[in-house]
Amino acid sequence: MAIISTLQEFVLDPQNHEFLSIVKGFRNGLVYGTKIRFPHALVMTFLFRSGSLQDKAKAIFKATKAHARNLAFFVTIYKTIMFLQQRLQGKEHNHHSFVAGLIGGYFVFGDNNNVNNQIVLYLFSRILIGLAKLMVKRQVVEEPQHTFPVFAAVVWGIVMWLFRHDRDTLQPSLQASMQYLYLDSNKWNSLKNFLWHNK
Repeated sequence: MAIISTLQEFVLDPQNHEFLSIVKGFRNGLVYGTKIRFPHALVMTFLFRSGSLQDKAKAIFKATKAHARNLAFFVTIYKTIMFLQQRLQGKEHNHHSFVAGLIGGYFVFGDNNNVNNQIVLYLFSRILIGLAKLMVKRQVVEEPQHTFPVFAAVVWGIVMWLFRHDRDTLQPSLQASMQYLYLDSNKWNSLKNFLWHNK
């Protein structure tokens, strides 16, 4: 009981807050990465991957582990660099988050593998929209009318053109999804593989 009480005091001591926020950030990265990747890997593996149940379980575990580990280490690096910059310069400056994200992104997400590729592409699409909204927010440009339908049309037009003519430029999981939707739907030779089985 004394150990729990001492631990409680340590955790609640304001002097330990910066350090413990880094530790909890690591923990939250592990939890969030697991929650996000496990169901995605489970569904995608059983829908599109061939092999034994053991091979599929290994693939799910590997993807989940990579996502959770990378988020945990990125949060740790980011929060540590933010803390160090603030200590060195006396307060937080506008560029600190960019520098911390840049360093963490390079060291944690710089390896071009499937998990990192998906995470970086996910963020890339959202920051482009965020930057467009920022230009409107800061009154650099006026808010255009009816932009989302045009945006959606251009995105779908480009992706379909790339898939049709230069599909190797697209991410493998996107190629697999589009193969299933647009090309595999052209092939059948019985009622069974028309309605139930794809091939």
